[in-house]
Amino acid sequence: MPKDTISKDSAATKYRAPALEKGLDVLELLAGAKQPMTLSQISQRLDRSVSELFRMVQVLESRGYVGASPRGDGFELTNKLFSLGISRGPSQNLLASALPMMQSLSDATRQACHLTIASDDRMVVIARIEAPGDLGFSVRVGYQRPLIHSTSGVVLYAFQKPKIREQWRTLLKSGATGDEWKAFETHAEKALSLGHFTSLSEYIDGITDLSAPVMNDVTTVAALTMPYIHIHDGVTHDEALQRLKNAAKTLSKSLGGPG
Repeated sequence: MPKDTISKDSAATKYRAPALEKGLDVLELLAGAKQPMTLSQISQRLDRSVSELFRMVQVLESRGYVGASPRGDGFELTNKLFSLGISRGPSQNLLASALPMMQSLSDATRQACHLTIASDDRMVVIARIEAPGDLGFSVRVGYQRPLIHSTSGVVLYAFQKPKIREQWRTLLKSGATGDEWKAFETHAEKALSLGHFTSLSEYIDGITDLSAPVMNDVTTVAALTMPYIHIHDGVTHDEALQRLKNAAKTLSKSLGGPG
């Protein structure tokens, strides 16, 4: 058989690395898990024996890719893979430009803020600045939520170009109920018309999420979001929102986007 007629499947089989595949299976499983998993649960889900996976999980733990959950009820991913991902050029450029502006925004408003990007059907926090002073609320780096259930997700989706939005729609719609998707699209259209999106937090009373798009010369690359808390002697909601939008526009301009 001529070499160029060998199927891709045959080539993939020829160059398999079983140990590597086993480790990747564990990482991908934990990445999609909503809660920590024990070694026994990992074994059952991957249809492999506990003894077969024991050393693999131990190595992944020793290298810092997985760790025991704080409650000790299983293993979960650490932020090491995430850190490796954002160390790449494009993300580093975004962070290098964003962090000083985020610090200035936080100092001016006395509010925390964070920067999110899209990863498949989820938003991921890649940077945060805590509120100055003794009190405040912030979201940890590496935190993830479904795009359709987050203020940042609305902004990340709304400001994409139509062709990209259509691709995202195919990905996201299957994971939502009819009512959830209708609400998400309605929110996206509102965000697009206003240039931002605000929403009461679904999880914590007293917080209003304010979010604005960060763009480069090609697309919307991130959302700059502030979990706004009313402080009696602090800035108003409207002033915080305007400062957030100004910061997002300045950041966009530094990345080659509209200012």
